[in-house]
Amino acid sequence: MEHKQKGMDSTRTCTCEADEVILLPCAGGSNCGQIANQVAVQLDQEGVGRLYCLAGVGAHISGMIESVRSAKRVMAIDGCSLACAKKTVEHAGLMVTDWLCVTDEGIEKNHEFTISEAQISMLIQRAKEYFSS
Repeated sequence: MEHKQKGMDSTRTCTCEADEVILLPCAGGSNCGQIANQVAVQLDQEGVGRLYCLAGVGAHISGMIESVRSAKRVMAIDGCSLACAKKTVEHAGLMVTDWLCVTDEGIEKNHEFTISEAQISMLIQRAKEYFSS
């Protein structure tokens, strides 16, 4: 399996199929949490990966744990640097291969729930960089 993580050699690319890439987004109580979730929804709709239930992973539901464990790639998409999605996956004993954080991409966290298509598009492109050369 070849894959590219942030900071890895750019000559390595992912050869995974969409169902081999699990997307586990934050859906927290802020604009950034909702952006993270929407980014994962659109990545799923575009066939980049498959959206899974982070709460089910956090609840240690065996079927969900096994689905994530068998994936070639696991991307946690967090709204902020608290990294709740990433930490939830790791707490379940699973490995995050790719991590995207909305606030690390320059979007300010607030409780206004104002979400722009431009922000979502930018983050979708950023997420796709993990899976291409």
